[in-house]
Amino acid sequence: MRRLLAIVNSSAGGTDEDVLSEVLSELTRHADTVEARIKDPSELPGLLGEHPGRDPVVLGGDGSLHCLVAALAERGELDSRTVGLVPMGTGNDLARALGVPLDPVRAARVAATGEPHALDLLRDDDGGVVVNAVHAGVGVEAARTAQPLKPYLRRFAYAAGSVIAGVRTRGVPLRVEVDGRVVADGRRRVLMVGIGNGRTIGGGTPITPDAGPADRVADVMVSFATGPLRRLCYGLLLKLGRHTSRADVVTVRGSRVRLSGPPVHVNADGELIGPYTARTWTVAPHAWRVTLPRG
Repeated sequence: MRRLLAIVNSSAGGTDEDVLSEVLSELTRHADTVEARIKDPSELPGLLGEHPGRDPVVLGGDGSLHCLVAALAERGELDSRTVGLVPMGTGNDLARALGVPLDPVRAARVAATGEPHALDLLRDDDGGVVVNAVHAGVGVEAARTAQPLKPYLRRFAYAAGSVIAGVRTRGVPLRVEVDGRVVADGRRRVLMVGIGNGRTIGGGTPITPDAGPADRVADVMVSFATGPLRRLCYGLLLKLGRHTSRADVVTVRGSRVRLSGPPVHVNADGELIGPYTARTWTVAPHAWRVTLPRG
């Protein structure tokens, strides 16, 4: 029987205690499970140290998963502990890419009985991690606009934020380099840059629709659709995952991506960080493990 550590962030809003109870019961039914509640992600490294030999299961969304993987990286345990994921956030984008059930109880069963799979990880200049996607430009403005709407609109908050941001944003003169190749030279305004390990952001928006979380490269999307009509068309096609066919959208793949230019905030797994004038993300192939459905 597997030994698990079920981690619940008590400060995260929107957690249904009845569903949480069902999830914990399902984990306990299939594995030796200890529940732990934290109030802040800074508690994670210490918590992991208190329970050696237990594989952590995060009950939350991409942000919670991000924090757990960052704590494992800090402790040097990415290759020795397998992560379980029970998607209980607002977006759950990596769960979608991995085929983890979005029903929390079914996902708990997978976390307790599934098979470990190695996944890629994005590491930044400071050793920070990205498990799903990082993006800059209009998507960040959409996330900032959506933040106060989340308690009311849940996963649809990002869609509302995207519409508002699409009207306001004019683009940023960013330089984008992928494995040394210049994709955007910094003279032309960029509406959005996306670097995807997973395929979607914001609860299902397919920013890098062909990305594979274990294919050893990052998918990079750069949109130059800065005119009012072009922004509108880009936004509509982005929701459908058809934006990559546009002439003003460039897609490439690579293992090292660098952004530079005026100070910009970026969104990493749903968390807003920065601003930065330069930032580099490098793919760490098959750097961590997650439990996925068998077969």
